[in-house]
Amino acid sequence: MASVLIVDDAAFMRMVLKKIIIQSGNKVIAEAGNGDEAVTMYKKYRPDLVFLDIVMPPGKMTKDGLDALKIIMKEDPEAKVIMCSSMGQQTLITEALKNGAKDFVVKPFRPVKVLEVLSKYS
Repeated sequence: MASVLIVDDAAFMRMVLKKIIIQSGNKVIAEAGNGDEAVTMYKKYRPDLVFLDIVMPPGKMTKDGLDALKIIMKEDPEAKVIMCSSMGQQTLITEALKNGAKDFVVKPFRPVKVLEVLSKYS
Protein backbone atom coordinates (compact mmCIF):
# COMPACT_ATOMS: atom_id res chain seq x y z
CA MET A 1 0.00 0.00 0.00
CA ALA A 2 1.44 3.33 -1.07
CA SER A 3 1.08 6.65 0.73
CA VAL A 4 0.00 9.35 -1.70
CA LEU A 5 -0.02 13.17 -1.73
CA ILE A 6 -2.59 14.74 -4.08
CA VAL A 7 -1.95 18.28 -5.32
CA ASP A 8 -4.57 20.14 -7.35
CA ASP A 9 -6.10 23.58 -6.99
CA ALA A 10 -9.55 22.15 -7.84
CA ALA A 11 -11.13 20.41 -4.83
CA PHE A 12 -13.32 18.37 -7.18
CA MET A 13 -10.28 16.95 -8.99
CA ARG A 14 -8.64 16.06 -5.67
CA MET A 15 -11.85 14.29 -4.61
CA VAL A 16 -12.06 12.27 -7.87
CA LEU A 17 -8.41 11.21 -7.64
CA LYS A 18 -8.67 10.43 -3.93
CA LYS A 19 -11.61 8.11 -4.54
CA ILE A 20 -9.69 6.16 -7.21
CA ILE A 21 -6.58 5.89 -5.00
CA ILE A 22 -8.49 4.74 -1.91
CA GLN A 23 -10.51 2.18 -3.90
CA SER A 24 -7.21 0.77 -5.20
CA GLY A 25 -6.15 -0.01 -1.62
CA ASN A 26 -3.65 2.83 -1.33
CA LYS A 27 -3.72 5.64 1.21
CA VAL A 28 -4.02 9.39 0.65
CA ILE A 29 -1.93 10.88 3.47
CA ALA A 30 -2.29 14.54 2.48
CA GLU A 31 -3.81 16.95 -0.02
CA ALA A 32 -2.58 20.33 -1.20
CA GLY A 33 -4.23 23.09 -3.22
CA ASN A 34 -1.11 24.79 -4.61
CA GLY A 35 2.62 24.33 -5.19
CA ASP A 36 3.65 25.93 -1.89
CA GLU A 37 1.43 23.53 0.07
CA ALA A 38 2.73 20.64 -2.06
CA VAL A 39 6.34 21.35 -1.07
CA THR A 40 5.41 21.75 2.61
CA MET A 41 3.31 18.55 2.64
CA TYR A 42 6.02 16.60 0.82
CA LYS A 43 8.64 17.60 3.37
CA LYS A 44 6.29 16.79 6.25
CA TYR A 45 4.93 13.42 5.08
CA ARG A 46 7.48 12.07 2.57
CA PRO A 47 4.79 10.17 0.59
CA ASP A 48 5.61 7.22 -1.65
CA LEU A 49 3.92 8.94 -4.57
CA VAL A 50 2.77 12.46 -5.50
CA PHE A 51 0.06 13.31 -8.03
CA LEU A 52 0.88 16.92 -8.94
CA ASP A 53 -1.19 19.23 -11.13
CA ILE A 54 0.89 21.26 -13.58
CA VAL A 55 -1.29 24.37 -13.86
CA MET A 56 -2.06 26.00 -10.51
CA PRO A 57 -2.18 29.54 -9.16
CA PRO A 58 1.17 30.95 -8.01
CA GLY A 59 2.21 30.99 -4.36
CA LYS A 60 5.05 32.65 -2.48
CA MET A 61 7.70 30.10 -3.51
CA THR A 62 6.17 28.40 -6.56
CA LYS A 63 4.50 29.77 -9.65
CA ASP A 64 2.97 26.44 -10.74
CA GLY A 65 3.27 22.66 -10.54
CA LEU A 66 6.54 22.64 -12.47
CA ASP A 67 8.16 24.86 -9.84
CA ALA A 68 6.84 22.59 -7.08
CA LEU A 69 8.24 19.56 -8.95
CA LYS A 70 11.69 21.16 -9.19
CA ILE A 71 11.74 21.95 -5.46
CA ILE A 72 10.53 18.47 -4.49
CA MET A 73 13.11 16.79 -6.76
CA LYS A 74 15.88 18.97 -5.31
CA GLU A 75 14.71 18.04 -1.79
CA ASP A 76 14.47 14.33 -2.68
CA PRO A 77 15.92 13.13 -6.01
CA GLU A 78 14.21 9.77 -5.41
CA ALA A 79 10.71 11.31 -5.21
CA LYS A 80 8.08 9.65 -7.39
CA VAL A 81 6.02 12.47 -8.85
CA ILE A 82 3.24 11.90 -11.36
CA MET A 83 2.12 15.03 -13.19
CA CYS A 84 -1.54 15.71 -13.87
CA SER A 85 -2.54 17.82 -16.84
CA SER A 86 -5.34 18.70 -19.18
CA MET A 87 -5.16 17.88 -22.85
CA GLY A 88 -2.99 20.20 -24.92
CA GLN A 89 -0.24 20.68 -22.34
CA GLN A 90 2.31 18.46 -24.09
CA THR A 91 5.11 21.05 -23.81
CA LEU A 92 4.61 21.33 -20.05
CA ILE A 93 4.47 17.54 -19.65
CA THR A 94 7.74 17.16 -21.59
CA GLU A 95 9.38 19.78 -19.37
CA ALA A 96 8.07 18.03 -16.24
CA LEU A 97 9.49 14.67 -17.38
CA LYS A 98 12.87 16.34 -18.04
CA ASN A 99 12.76 17.72 -14.49
CA GLY A 100 12.25 14.35 -12.83
CA ALA A 101 8.54 13.50 -13.05
CA LYS A 102 8.10 9.75 -13.49
CA ASP A 103 4.89 9.82 -15.53
CA PHE A 104 1.73 11.78 -16.19
CA VAL A 105 -2.03 11.30 -16.22
CA VAL A 106 -4.42 13.38 -18.27
CA LYS A 107 -7.52 15.04 -16.82
CA PRO A 108 -10.31 14.15 -16.64
CA PHE A 109 -8.90 11.16 -14.77
CA ARG A 110 -9.50 7.71 -16.18
CA PRO A 111 -9.42 5.19 -13.32
CA VAL A 112 -7.62 2.62 -15.51
CA LYS A 113 -4.69 4.99 -16.17
CA VAL A 114 -4.48 6.09 -12.51
CA LEU A 115 -4.45 2.44 -11.39
CA GLU A 116 -1.79 1.62 -13.97
CA VAL A 117 0.45 4.42 -12.65
CA LEU A 118 -0.20 3.40 -9.03
CA SER A 119 0.79 -0.21 -9.66
CA LYS A 120 3.85 0.84 -11.67
CA TYR A 121 5.32 3.20 -9.06
CA SER A 122 4.02 2.10 -5.66
